[in-house]
Amino acid sequence: MKSVQAIVAVASDWAIGRQGELLCHLPADMKHFKEVTMGNSIVMGRKTFESFPRRPLPGRQNIVITRNVAWQYPGVTVVHSVEDAIAAAETDTVFIIGGANVYEQTLPLIEVLHLTMIHARWASADAFFPALDMNEWQEVSREHHKSDHRNAYEFDFITLKRRVK
Repeated sequence: MKSVQAIVAVASDWAIGRQGELLCHLPADMKHFKEVTMGNSIVMGRKTFESFPRRPLPGRQNIVITRNVAWQYPGVTVVHSVEDAIAAAETDTVFIIGGANVYEQTLPLIEVLHLTMIHARWASADAFFPALDMNEWQEVSREHHKSDHRNAYEFDFITLKRRVK
């Protein structure tokens, strides 16, 4: 059985992006993302994949969900549904990495959620993580980071596990 997890950076209002881009550049979050996902399968929508400056992400199986049956990209596993994405994963842990529509579709499947909670808001945000029922989740770790010369905002790395029903 594969473990479905998600990793996402969110603002304090659960925004995740604006105009197809991340809200901000936090080098510590990028490093954390790489450490957590390395060696695993990552699942994303086509627009998320196309937002990467260098694609596909190395050291991970990149699985892209798209409705376009003709779309393909070298080094990428292309699928057309969430179910096909999970089935195509070659690793025991599958990370959902965005965007908003993919998070929405996969939320019921996610067992562990790796959040970077950025202590800021962006009025121009236009993509949001789906609402969580916090009664369904248990916080298992939190690591606070102050802003510094490389990371302009305070943030927390938070890990949530879905409570067993």
